[in-house]
Amino acid sequence: MPKINELQLAKELIKFPSITPVDAGVMKFLEKKLKKLGFKTKLIEFKEKNFKSVKNLYARLGNKGPNFCYAGHLDVVPPGNLKDWTINPFNPSVKKGHLIGRGANDMKSSIAAFVSAVSIFINKNHKFNGSISLLITGDEEGDAINGTKKVVAYLKKKKEKINFCLVGEPTNPNKLGEMIKIGRRGSITGKLKIIGEMTHVAYPQRGNNPTTTLVKILKQIKDLKFDEGNKHFQPTNLEVTKINIDNSADNVIPGTAEASFNIRFNNLHTSNSLKKKLNKIFSKISKKNKSKYKIDYRISGEAFLTKPNTTTFMVQNIIKKITKITPKLSTTGGTSDARFIRKICPCLEFGLVGKTMHKVDEATSLKDLKNLTKIYQNILQNYFK
Repeated sequence: MPKINELQLAKELIKFPSITPVDAGVMKFLEKKLKKLGFKTKLIEFKEKNFKSVKNLYARLGNKGPNFCYAGHLDVVPPGNLKDWTINPFNPSVKKGHLIGRGANDMKSSIAAFVSAVSIFINKNHKFNGSISLLITGDEEGDAINGTKKVVAYLKKKKEKINFCLVGEPTNPNKLGEMIKIGRRGSITGKLKIIGEMTHVAYPQRGNNPTTTLVKILKQIKDLKFDEGNKHFQPTNLEVTKINIDNSADNVIPGTAEASFNIRFNNLHTSNSLKKKLNKIFSKISKKNKSKYKIDYRISGEAFLTKPNTTTFMVQNIIKKITKITPKLSTTGGTSDARFIRKICPCLEFGLVGKTMHKVDEATSLKDLKNLTKIYQNILQNYFK
């Protein structure tokens, strides 16, 4: 079997301008690489009304259990103003010991590291007891409608068993080895509309100012103390993200006022329990102020935790051995596709350092890339031991 160099593969993957949800040919390229290593592959394209179609890849080497899966995404965020970059973001370059390019950090280099690790592992272990699989999406940075969520449903339908999944997101804040993600907070966004009655500003008694109701509601929900957090999660937090009053005249009380907010919540709550709590506040204050309200919620994911077990500690020990840092088991940060995968198997997240992700001149250290490949290879070695 061919041994694959992680830096070379990372450069090749970055060259594809796969700005979410555009594939740009990157999935087929990776599929060919995996086939050469002996993987059986399936390109799966999903479509949904009002959303662009997305290509996903599921590949498996072996047909016995246990099945160790690596999950990641090949879509990237837009590069922004190209003039701000020191290089063409899709023509990667190595400078001062770092690989620069869009996706170098989040997360094409991590995928390259795992594929390289697999190539080394299978050259050393021709007959290992189990299977290795990859679940790669092109819809993580965007709407996440036609990506991992649907691949998971597809795998369930096909009765494809995954025993453990490692998600290669850039989990480390500053140094490789600092952090393993063992769960994520849930995320719920609310769009609130207060309906009052428009009138002349000099005669407020003739109408009903919706902004009065909105301000009272926003103050009350912002002042809420949801909880104090727990052993694995920080406290639940609500942030107001938009306030919009569509009114071009200063002598008119508007008829409507709108606001958006987002809650990042821990496993002491569910999206439903939070909705009930908030709806009570909206009803009470709106009724008191003789206003009406409309609320639309969008749930990105529920809070979840993979309880630390022998696999967790095995991964932690390998990372410590190679990086000389004991990684913290954390649930901080935003959402990831682990929120979908955890429905079919336990999962952890560990990848590169996330300091430059989504930034101009996104980069990863060549030393980190080499060490991540070693870590992934050692995880496979120990998992199938």
